[in-house]
Amino acid sequence: MNAAERRTKITHLLMQTQKPLSATALAAQCGVSRQIIVGDVALLRAGGLSVLATPRGYILESTASTPIQPERRVVCRHGDDRLLEELYTVVDLGGALLDVTVEHSVYGQICAPLHIFSRYDADMFCEKLKSPAARPLCELTGGIHLHTLRAQDEETLDRVVQGLREKGFLLTDEK
Repeated sequence: MNAAERRTKITHLLMQTQKPLSATALAAQCGVSRQIIVGDVALLRAGGLSVLATPRGYILESTASTPIQPERRVVCRHGDDRLLEELYTVVDLGGALLDVTVEHSVYGQICAPLHIFSRYDADMFCEKLKSPAARPLCELTGGIHLHTLRAQDEETLDRVVQGLREKGFLLTDEK
């Protein structure tokens, strides 16, 4: 298969699933290296396809203007030693972490998709951070960062936010 056919296949595979697909899995299905897939995805993005890179792989960004489930942005602050506890707090109370955003002094706002819906997702994310070359974005800002949270309803979101507050994760006017 040539490069254009391969990119068409990648697009089709991403459109057929709601779950992230890793570059390695896409490479196996296309008979090329992982690095070729990374380049193909970059070209697809440049062509206008909204592909998100999550800790678990690539996924198409939703084009829906209104989320099906309610979302809320929160400002958090903690050190590396409490990262997993923060993630577990959200998912154990029924929420999901869609992204993380930090304000960088040179680059401005940096936002990265997380798509953490379970303890398994949180564990896999933190496992990747064990690499010497990988550091959490909040290190750039003294631990201050924003998350977009999602839950099945507003009551669940309230419970998640309250749990984060009780554990001291939320940055408030008092801190």
